[in-house]
Amino acid sequence: MTERPSWDDYFLGIAEAVSARADCTRSRVGAVITKDNQIIQPGYNGAPPGMPGCASAGACPRGRHFNTHERSTDGYELCFCGVYWPCEDAAQPGVTQYDTGPGACIAIHAEANAIIRAGRDRCVGATIYVTRKPCDPCFRLILAAGIVRVIWPGMPPELMH
Repeated sequence: MTERPSWDDYFLGIAEAVSARADCTRSRVGAVITKDNQIIQPGYNGAPPGMPGCASAGACPRGRHFNTHERSTDGYELCFCGVYWPCEDAAQPGVTQYDTGPGACIAIHAEANAIIRAGRDRCVGATIYVTRKPCDPCFRLILAAGIVRVIWPGMPPELMH
C-alpha cells in the first residue's frame, strides 16, 4: 500500500503540472492558490491574454536572445537568434532591467496570474504553491492579496508554518 502525499506535496505536484502550460522560452513556472485544501485558482507565466506569447509566438525580447550553448561550424557559441554569442541584443544579467527597457520581460508571473483570476476576496487566508521561490514583487503581491502561506519546492522547513 502506498502512502498518500501530504497536502503540500499534492498541491506542489499540481503546481508542477500547471507549469507545463507556461508560455515562456526561458522558465516555466506554475502556481496554485488553495484554501481549506481546495483549489481556488491555478496560474502559469506567460504574456497577457490576447497578446502574442513568448514561446508560442516568439514575442519575448529576452527569449529571442540567449546563449544556446550550441556551436557554429567554426566553434563559436551561438545566440538563439543565430548570431555569435554574446549577442548585442541579449538582455545582460545585472545590467538590463527585467521589467523595463530593452529586453524587458513581457510575461505575467504565475503567482500574479493566479491572484488576478482568483480575486482578493478568494485569496484572503489562502495558501499559494509555486514551483519556485517567488520574486520580491510577487511576494509583495501575495501579501497584498491576503495570502497567508507560500510554499515552494526546497523551501526551508522553518518557513513552512
